[in-house]
Amino acid sequence: MKVAVIGIGTTEFGENWDKNLRQLAIEAGTKAIIDAGIRGRDLDAIYLGNMSAGRFVGQEHVAALVSGELGLSIPALRIEGACASGGLALRQGIFSILSGQHDIVLVGGAEKMTDLMTDGVTSSLMGAADQEWEAYYGVTFPSLYAMIARRHMFEFGTTREQMAKVAVKNHHNGFLNPIAQFKKEITIEDVLKSPMVADPLTLFDCSPITDGAATLILCKEEWAKKYTDDPIYIIGSGQASDTLALHDRKSLTTLDATVKAAKEAYKQSGITTKGVDVVEVHDCFTIAEIVATEDLGFCKKGEGGKLLDEGLTEIGGKIPVNTSGGLKAVGHPVGASGIKQAVEIVLQLRGKADKRQVKDAEIGLTHNVGGSGGTAVVHIFSR
Repeated sequence: MKVAVIGIGTTEFGENWDKNLRQLAIEAGTKAIIDAGIRGRDLDAIYLGNMSAGRFVGQEHVAALVSGELGLSIPALRIEGACASGGLALRQGIFSILSGQHDIVLVGGAEKMTDLMTDGVTSSLMGAADQEWEAYYGVTFPSLYAMIARRHMFEFGTTREQMAKVAVKNHHNGFLNPIAQFKKEITIEDVLKSPMVADPLTLFDCSPITDGAATLILCKEEWAKKYTDDPIYIIGSGQASDTLALHDRKSLTTLDATVKAAKEAYKQSGITTKGVDVVEVHDCFTIAEIVATEDLGFCKKGEGGKLLDEGLTEIGGKIPVNTSGGLKAVGHPVGASGIKQAVEIVLQLRGKADKRQVKDAEIGLTHNVGGSGGTAVVHIFSR
């Protein structure tokens, strides 16, 4: 399979008080259309990842909202899969082209989260967990990932310092990224001494509440060179599901949905982990990055912390992870994160990531998770 990415666009991520949801979506979409060198009327369809606009800003029917703002009457579909909504939207866009139904599509993700107070955002996000067996008893996503962290520490000896190194690395990368919510370097001590959220996770182990949007323009493979001299191709796409509730799973330290989605994407692309040059993983919490690098096959189970100790996931390391700054530093507007990951990989493969650039990057991978692993989506990109 091959589908080409010919255009990318993002807003700045952060507390965008002066922009509403439609403005964020249209800004990112317009930038991608311009980058692709097409006109809006060239688009055949729109696929928009959005988790919870109804609760965050009181707006449903958001795909039609965006298509209307663009002045288009083409098919427009909202895709929801919790924090994996963006990755799922990308997957649907890929399928629409591979099926022959469409030739050029816009896939985007957008979320406006800061209009609510923190408790309202937390309540809305818990819609991605099991309501009867988790949310009802007061569990939140920080506490769910804290359980994963504690079990990982117990089984494999993972340390607080190793988790803190995820935050330090990703803040360093975010410092180099003009769209990042946090452009500030931090230290391991900063992470360990930040306020406790859910033991062992402190404030600096957690991704923030964020507004933002990101967009890709996709087209069928044979049209790519018509629009750009440097198309990036999607050569693998995998998706899998698991139980919403942690207590129903075989293990707290493995996200089976990630393992299965990655296996499908690797098979489609014909590559293994050895062929991947740069990775964007779903680091909603620092432990999530460690678990992801294991589940994606970049190290053995339980050795994700060692990758950080040895500097292997840094820019310039053996397998750079979250060169954008990740969800941790760029921010996590939940419906947009999966598309933002893809934008970063496209920049890397184009050789246009500036100070974040991975030398000679040819193959990139994105990993997007919904909830605590109920959904996982993996995409593989190639020059």
